[in-house]
Amino acid sequence: MRLLFIVSFLFFFVNISGQDAPKTSKKSRIGATDIAVDVPAPYDYEVNRKYKGIQIESRYLTMRDGTQIAIDIYLPKNRKTGEKIPALIRQTRYWRSPQIRFPFSLMTNGLLGRMGEMIGAFVENGYAIINVDVRGSGASFGSRLHPWTEDEIKDGAEIIDWVIQQDWCSGNVGSLGVSYGGTTAEFLGTNKHPNLKAVVLMFSLFDVYEDNAFPGGIHNQWFTEGWGAANERMDANKLPVNHKKASLLVSGVSKVKTPQSKKLLREAVAGHAQNRNVHDGAMTVDCRDDAPLNGEIESIDIFSPHNYINALNESGTAVYSYSGWMDGAYQHSAVKRYLNLTNPNNKLILGSWEHGGAFNTSPFAPSLAGFDHVGELIKFFDYHLKDIQNGVNEEASVHYFTVGAEKWQASDSWPPKNAKPYTLYFSDNKKLTKKEPKTKEKTSAYTVDGTTGSGDVTRWKAVNGKVKTAYMYHDWNERTKKYLSYQSPILADNLEMTGHALVDLHMSFSESDGSVFVYLEDVDENGKVTYVTEGILRASHRKIREGIYKDVVPSPSHLRADYLALQPNEKVHLQMDLLPTSYLFKKGHKVRISIGGCDKDHFELLYPDGYEMHLHYGGDAVSKVVLPTYSK
Repeated sequence: MRLLFIVSFLFFFVNISGQDAPKTSKKSRIGATDIAVDVPAPYDYEVNRKYKGIQIESRYLTMRDGTQIAIDIYLPKNRKTGEKIPALIRQTRYWRSPQIRFPFSLMTNGLLGRMGEMIGAFVENGYAIINVDVRGSGASFGSRLHPWTEDEIKDGAEIIDWVIQQDWCSGNVGSLGVSYGGTTAEFLGTNKHPNLKAVVLMFSLFDVYEDNAFPGGIHNQWFTEGWGAANERMDANKLPVNHKKASLLVSGVSKVKTPQSKKLLREAVAGHAQNRNVHDGAMTVDCRDDAPLNGEIESIDIFSPHNYINALNESGTAVYSYSGWMDGAYQHSAVKRYLNLTNPNNKLILGSWEHGGAFNTSPFAPSLAGFDHVGELIKFFDYHLKDIQNGVNEEASVHYFTVGAEKWQASDSWPPKNAKPYTLYFSDNKKLTKKEPKTKEKTSAYTVDGTTGSGDVTRWKAVNGKVKTAYMYHDWNERTKKYLSYQSPILADNLEMTGHALVDLHMSFSESDGSVFVYLEDVDENGKVTYVTEGILRASHRKIREGIYKDVVPSPSHLRADYLALQPNEKVHLQMDLLPTSYLFKKGHKVRISIGGCDKDHFELLYPDGYEMHLHYGGDAVSKVVLPTYSK
């Protein structure tokens, strides 16, 4: 009984696959506001759950250059001889499966946490799951100069070749993944393999530079440093630091079951010592087209999915872009991908979730996620891989959750059509006014002291798997007091904002550059301030250039040729977008904009000792914010 209690305790607290699968437990859905009632249509996949139990195999596949790639194969245990089923490939650099320590290995097959639950649902619904350690990680051989190498992408096509030759495979293949795995699924599509019919790209980036490493041109130093360190340990077959509970249960990556399993794992791990730390590369980058690591890499765009969008379009693969409002900047990633793809079978969903979808992060109803992620995924793959006519093709291509209204909505475009611009102007007395101020140009001063940050429970922390709660920005009411803030009059009616707020600022800085953080906030009748979304821009990266890829907001190029140096106290015009969201400002509340000059908890400090910044308004300096709003 004591041993059973220990095992239960560990299983409850340990989830080393936290970034790799959305929450699926039906118990978590009770009372949650993000449950889909009608749109998107719920899917009862249990009616097709005709299998019971899972058969697990592991093996090495030898690639074209002799590199051995470790895979696990999950099949229905009671599959009839000769029965064909579709396959789903999941490629990860975070260990395809864990090696469970004795005696716990006697009690589990290694399918732990949310990922294990999701694999079980898929397999028992008639899918084969192929879990892959990508080249240079886990139990696979090889090394990597950077993420998503050309060889890693080619490996994916060879894995499909092997899968479709198996006697259990129907010939239809899909792929899915979260975060890094979502990007491997996206790159898998660029191989244009005819058997890859559909992919679900969950909580993953589209533009490496803008969406994660350098939002607004400012180094997301907290992320690259932490991610690089964690990868370095996992590549050495060690758990990341601060995983003491997990280390009681897990010893490392699962060995491939061969007579020489220990020897092969040691050899594979030894080869990973040649991997380069992504943070080292990021520290040598400023602009998008800078060559990291002293020119060893042409630019970080060579491993950015946006650079290969034409190949994905040519593949004919159906793409489901899947993200949440508190998923770092990846909800914008999902939007940009959707805008740049042309297959009419593509879909986009944006929920009130953090990175991974475990939590409903609405500040009005924080809870475990209620949305049935697994049902939504199986619905998509059932249609594309099994030809089950379940209505996926009849649904709107876009679904999004409106925070505050606490409801799902549908659209055939992003952003939804017929938006009405709601413009607020920066004015005297820290006010946002509906009419443009008719005054001479004035300024508001703000001192950036280098100690201001957005906290530890943020959209940015979520991307590294550090957020284990639904209560995002719970301490924002106090943090926002450190910013330069402007607020609107009391709203006479409800105001639904869906899409991308745009901000025009005329600013000057005491130094030769400046970083600007703009926060959109909701102020209730009692003065409580709620974080809604934010935007970031480095002043020297303000040059707008169209054509890198399609977007619905002004897009800085971040190219070296477009770098615009500043003179101290020079007034510049900054055009910024705030990360997309859908939010209902309620009657009696106020809209507020807060402006800061640093976020010490995540981003590089340009001037750690602080500097002065000035907001200019009035006269020719028309500083304003425009919200896309909708009447219901």
